[in-house]
Amino acid sequence: MLEGKTAIVTGASGGIGRAIALGLAKEGAAVAIHYHGNKEKAEAVRQEIEELGAKAEIFCCDVSDFAQCESFVKEVIKTFGRVDILINNAGITKDGLVMGMKEADFDAVINTNLKGSFNCIRFVSRQMMKQRAGKIINITSVSGVAGNAGQANYSASKAGLIGLTKSVAKELASRNVTVNAIAPGFVKTEMTEVLSDKVKEQAMNQIPLGRFAEPEDIANAAVFLASDKASYITGQVLLVDGGMVM
Repeated sequence: MLEGKTAIVTGASGGIGRAIALGLAKEGAAVAIHYHGNKEKAEAVRQEIEELGAKAEIFCCDVSDFAQCESFVKEVIKTFGRVDILINNAGITKDGLVMGMKEADFDAVINTNLKGSFNCIRFVSRQMMKQRAGKIINITSVSGVAGNAGQANYSASKAGLIGLTKSVAKELASRNVTVNAIAPGFVKTEMTEVLSDKVKEQAMNQIPLGRFAEPEDIANAAVFLASDKASYITGQVLLVDGGMVM
């Protein structure tokens, strides 16, 4: 389904990013595995992709840094020759109630989650417009749709990502570049494993399907939006949340 395509997946060293990178590779895409903190995990993902018979390389970059993103995208294009798919998945959390939130914690989350996605789109879009084809998929969150107490910074960054998605979709549509967002609910990752049993139970009570998502549930949606089967879908937010937000 994705043979001959090249995908960039930011934050691909673990959790949702890893599942998306593997999902794209299983469909034949070559994958640029982005990481910032954990090279060992990124190498492990590359090995898994190569075992599937697909091509992969790892790239280190601080997505919140404009100049680093420019160099990163140039390096990917130099390595693979093109970029067909961009998955903006890199993200962080620094939760806390707004009245006590540090300015640095607000800025860090906005800079990585929102500005980081802008930076990658900024430098990938020119290549995609030149190719007259491309798929950009931004990983937002139900927190960006409905808000969440204790996550003013995270919710703001993810809501901003939805606005960015819709604006860029309108800008790039004439060149056959689609831009969509996926809003996961609770997903079984290292981020949710640390939650207390009480918090997990409260979360489960909000989910009609009665379970947390597997990372593969998000990956399946990303693979669909990256494929030609989604060629007439742009500017949309696909909630993959078990019915948590309706």
